[in-house]
Amino acid sequence: MSALPIDPPRMSDAEISEANRALETASPQRILRWAVEQFHPRLLMATAFGAEGCCIIHMLAGIEPGVTMINLDTGYQFAETLELRERIKARYGIEVEYVRPELTVAEYEKEHGGPLYEIRSDQCCLDRKILPLKRALARIKPRAWISAIRKDQTTDRGVAAVVQWDAKFSLVKINPLLNWTKKEVWGFIVKNDVPYNPLHNKDYPSIGCWPCTRPVGQGDDERAGRWAGKVKKECGLHVIEHKDGSGI
Repeated sequence: MSALPIDPPRMSDAEISEANRALETASPQRILRWAVEQFHPRLLMATAFGAEGCCIIHMLAGIEPGVTMINLDTGYQFAETLELRERIKARYGIEVEYVRPELTVAEYEKEHGGPLYEIRSDQCCLDRKILPLKRALARIKPRAWISAIRKDQTTDRGVAAVVQWDAKFSLVKINPLLNWTKKEVWGFIVKNDVPYNPLHNKDYPSIGCWPCTRPVGQGDDERAGRWAGKVKKECGLHVIEHKDGSGI
């Protein structure tokens, strides 16, 4: 009987710190090549098909299109977002896998006597994004995941590192666009004719679920349309969780 393959040990804190120092000023393409060399095929990208995520998909198409890519389909995504997935498939031959909650929207709202996104949005995000992602991670078993966050978007993202340990999901987290600006993102999209969500042309700079996303006014913060009128600006995926389980 052949021996079962043994997983390599997780990167130590020292190794993660060293990788971050080496890559903190590197180009997104170099960061992605490093991620592929270190972790593929146990490398995962989770994308909401935002402008930044579309840039990364374009880059990975030229570096390693076989990287596993998923989208957390809450059941509340815009039709334009779902259509963008098909355009990406047609352009790059990359089929982003949908990861869905156990209950449909109809079943979920029936269970709770109506939608939760207005009265308990954190619970809705937990049930329809965080928990499905955790189930997907248990199935896919990646060693690292790629996100498309930029440090100038929110407070939590502002203290992220290019390479870091994500205690919430027990994975190495790689943020290749962390140091990019919105201008750099859109310059890349225009230069490379990257497919993007047409809602960006209708004053939606940040796009999530349709009940919790609004267009923004001129001069507003680009995430002002997410959970508008609430303090909440994150679904929970990118909130930093410390080793004691607390978040900031």
